Amino acid sequence: MSKQDKRNFAVFIDMENAGGKVAMLNSIIEKVKIRGDILLGKCYGYSERYENLKEVLLSNTFQAVPSLKHGVSQKNSLDIQLVIDALEVAFSNPLIDSFCIVSGDSDFTPLVGKLKSMGKFVMGISRSEVASQIFINACNEFVFLEAAVSAEPEGKRARSTPKAKAEQAIEHLGGIDELQRIIDRILSEQADENGLLYASTLKDTLLRLRPDFSEKNYGQTSFGKLLHHLEKRFGHIKTVSDEYSLLVRAATSEADEAGQVETINKENFVQVFSEIFRRYKDEGFERVNPSIVKAAIQSAYPDFDEKQIGFRRFSDVIKRLEKEGVVEVEFNEAMTMLIKIL
Repeated sequence: MSKQDKRNFAVFIDMENAGGKVAMLNSIIEKVKIRGDILLGKCYGYSERYENLKEVLLSNTFQAVPSLKHGVSQKNSLDIQLVIDALEVAFSNPLIDSFCIVSGDSDFTPLVGKLKSMGKFVMGISRSEVASQIFINACNEFVFLEAAVSAEPEGKRARSTPKAKAEQAIEHLGGIDELQRIIDRILSEQADENGLLYASTLKDTLLRLRPDFSEKNYGQTSFGKLLHHLEKRFGHIKTVSDEYSLLVRAATSEADEAGQVETINKENFVQVFSEIFRRYKDEGFERVNPSIVKAAIQSAYPDFDEKQIGFRRFSDVIKRLEKEGVVEVEFNEAMTMLIKIL
């Protein structure tokens, strides 16, 4: 299936795994909607502690399966209910060709296997601290929630050049910085092997993510004009025309030069890592896998190498940050290192 093709998803969320942050739930829904439509959504283990999520769940037509405290088998009962509901949908709803399971629990691996045997696409989403490698490997696609947290320094985020009062009014009206962020995310996940995405496909995806989207909210009469405006203003994208269509790709060298940041060195690495961990914590993550952190660092600083700042292994960097009081090193039952953010 090409990246431009749209899937029809059923989404099943283990609330204990997703956490209680609005931003985290929005990130889950955004990741799925970038790939297709959500025809059905259910969350399991809902209780009063998740009251702040009610608006997000209702606006995305999710059904909530409550957490009824009764004995020690409550979690197992909810897991069984999730499996039953997913299989019922798989057998009874031919419109749904894809399933998203928000959990890292290996107990769901047989469910994944059954869904795949029925020709369904299965996507898993989870926090890295609770993700089972067995479950990860079973899915067609697996996404760590932490990957949604931008590791780019503030200087590389969407920022505008000096603008006239009219442009400031447009920004106030439509939140144009947020629009650019969403487009950056869509391009990173949906562009083809040449980095290109049809403008029409981009707009369709935007409408799945933001049903009230309209280029007129940003003072433009067409989507093409809006893309040209964003291209000039932020430098994150480039528009390309073929004989019949408008295509979009992420800008590379020009955008990098506009937001170039310093290299990580012995003097600033504690500050750089502390800022990235702060963003993870702001998004609701208490613990994170070291591999996720290193990938985030290398995404923002492609030339990063721990040896350049005097360490033999990345784990040695983490241990130094522990001494600095930034994090605390823990190990789970499988003796996998986890980073607790202080």
